[in-house]
Amino acid sequence: MKAVVNAVNGSTALGLAVAAAGRARFSRGPRGLVLATGFAYRFPPAGAFTVGNVVVTRHDLSWWGPRQRVLVHEERHSWQYAVALGLPMLPLYAVAAGWSYLRGGDWSTHNVFETRAGLADGGYPSLSRRQLLRRARTA
Repeated sequence: MKAVVNAVNGSTALGLAVAAAGRARFSRGPRGLVLATGFAYRFPPAGAFTVGNVVVTRHDLSWWGPRQRVLVHEERHSWQYAVALGLPMLPLYAVAAGWSYLRGGDWSTHNVFETRAGLADGGYPSLSRRQLLRRARTA
């Protein structure tokens, strides 16, 4: 279902185009995902990112072996593309990341898309930079 919705809403096509522009190699992933590995660019700085049903990483395919929780996190983002009707996810995500940075000093901790995808699964801390600094000052 999700794969079809993301194909129709154009987000998977954009994901394939972004990955191809970064000279990534494609392989089938679980549950309708496309894994794009060997992405040539350093942006975004995350270990992986998702556009539609395409999960992109600079790493090779073996990188996913011990990172199945990260893949689950990225798959949740693919569901978010389906719910957001595709490309509107991009500006919505940017606003959520900006809010998180203003509120906590990082792009993820207060970002609704990252929290709903599972901060721990994505390798993100549960406390923001500012929360950690406050704790360090009171300790």
